[in-house]
Parts: sequence; structure tokens; C-alpha cells
Amino acid sequence: MNNLDLAVPVLSRGKHRNPRKGACFMEFASYLAGEPWSDHPACTHALLAGVARDVNDCTTDAGRSRLAPLIPSVIGLTPDDPHVVPRVTAVCIQHALPIVSQERQYILAVALLVGERHLAALDGRPLDDLEPASQAALESVPAATKWARSFTSRAHRGTPDFAKRTAPRAVSCAVEGISQACVPDPDDRLYKLLTSAIDECKAWMPKPAPAPAPVQPPTLVPEEAAR
Repeated sequence: MNNLDLAVPVLSRGKHRNPRKGACFMEFASYLAGEPWSDHPACTHALLAGVARDVNDCTTDAGRSRLAPLIPSVIGLTPDDPHVVPRVTAVCIQHALPIVSQERQYILAVALLVGERHLAALDGRPLDDLEPASQAALESVPAATKWARSFTSRAHRGTPDFAKRTAPRAVSCAVEGISQACVPDPDDRLYKLLTSAIDECKAWMPKPAPAPAPVQPPTLVPEEAAR
């Protein structure tokens, strides 16, 4: 084994054939997890991995090294609760909606309303009941929200699968929108979006089973102890 085989991959944009060519966020995660080299490793929830890839690629070269310490935190995050996809999607949109271009606001407002309906159905709430953070994000873009409410109230044939199509596209739209927004700190905002998505996934991980109570030896009464 030579020194190149031992080199730590350097975070950079896009896919890489092997660690010597560099690594994106999720390729580095596969490397640390001991999995085959891939930007779609099994060690991380698929949507969270998509968020990480998008943030990696949309962060500037100057800001990307700041992402590296977050990589170990996504390894082993594979919750299967049905809340995860709409919640992670909502978190990403909440970060993006107030600052992205108007065209993206319309797309993201629709995705947020659809995801919120999924969450309401899972929780047994009225379908128009919004979580406070989503309500605040929508109120920041009233024109887009008005249009999105009208659009989502109509019947649509062939509605795409939320988890497989709508959520990944919405996440990518949110991340790309932040990177192109007229704000002074897009890298900081992308970093915060990724940490929020990681925290959301952690919140839905199964709780560890409680340790069994230690078995107490039977207490002997005096006459038994004397035998």
C-alpha cells in the first residue's frame, strides 16, 4: 500500500472514481463507514444523503471544507419512520423559501403544502393544519403561497410519489436556490440547512431498548441463612 492509498480524500464537487481523485460528502461517508466507494451508501437515509450531496455541490470551494466534520454524523442515520421524508423536506424548504427566486418559491410552496398534508395525515390532524415553522415560511411569501394553495386544491391525475420524486426534487430546488440567492452568506445558510436535516433525521431514529433490570438475589430470612 502506498501513500496515495492512505491519503484522506479532499472534499470537492461531483462524483469521483476513487479517493485519490477526491470525494464528495457522501463518498467520504462511504469511505469512513467501510462501505464500497459510492455517493449513495447504505449507511445514510436516502433523502438525507441527497441533501448532503446537494449541499456539497452547491457550497463554494472555499466553504466546502467546513462540511467535513459533519460527515461522521450521517453514518448510521437510517430511520425508517414515515415522518422522516416529509419532515426533512419541510426543514430544507423552511430554510430556503423566504430567500429564493420567485420561480422557486412557487415550486417550494407547493412541495411544502403537499408534505405538510402527509404529516397531518400521519398524525391524525386536519389536512390543512400546518406546523408553525412551515406556516411562518409560507407567510413570508404570500403570493407564492396563494398560488400554491390554489394549485394543490385541484385534482391532479398521476400525482408523483412524494418520497421518491417530489421530496428529492424539492430538496435540490431549495439547496440550489439558496446557493443562487441574493444573500451575503449562502455557504453559512447551506451549512445550517444540512445540520438541521441531520438533526431531524436523528430525532426519528429508534430509541435504544432499555437495559434489562439486574436480577436481585433472593433475600434470606435469618433461619434460612443459618442452615
